[in-house]
Amino acid sequence: MSSASRLALLIVVTIAGGLLADSRAGAWGQPLVSLWVWTLVGWLLWRERELRPRLLACLLIATAGEVVLSLAWGLYDYRLGNLPLFVPPGHVLLYWLGLQLAERLPAWLLSWAPRLAVVAVSLLALAGLDWLGPLLLLLFLLCVWRGPAPRLYVTMFLLSLLMELWGTWLGCWNWRALAPGLGWPVSNPPLAAGAFYCVLDLLSDAVQPRRSLRTA
Repeated sequence: MSSASRLALLIVVTIAGGLLADSRAGAWGQPLVSLWVWTLVGWLLWRERELRPRLLACLLIATAGEVVLSLAWGLYDYRLGNLPLFVPPGHVLLYWLGLQLAERLPAWLLSWAPRLAVVAVSLLALAGLDWLGPLLLLLFLLCVWRGPAPRLYVTMFLLSLLMELWGTWLGCWNWRALAPGLGWPVSNPPLAAGAFYCVLDLLSDAVQPRRSLRTA
């Protein structure tokens, strides 16, 4: 197993195990998980010199996004009503994982994932369970059709969906039943929440053009 593969496995264990620890380890869960995640991200930034500007941009953008979407808008709430310190660097870990896996995404999944997303999100919207989903889905589809990295967008869409399902099932965070200020029903989680990662990548690409990355 290569060093990159070992790191990818470590990140998967960190995200899955960290959320489990946060939900089960009481008052010490978040501080311990935060310490470990920040340590791992610090090592990742030291290791990935070529990707460092992009990962730092991801950290800043993800932090701003969490402040706006959770603390300001109140679209979702974390378990303790705060913004856990492990969340922003956790986005960096998931983003790095997506960059590594994107080129390995099977062609059939690249083709079928958006189609299945359209069906699932449409059914939820028609059932009156999630009206935010179609807007996020449209953003995702526009990125896939017009953006510079469709494989990455589909990969991040799927990875974030798995993380959302795991995190909400554990109770680490919950999406509001109604979007504040809009009154739209929102599922917990929205199936198209991965669209936020498409925006994150587009913004990060402005910091470090994709042509300079070995993962492009």
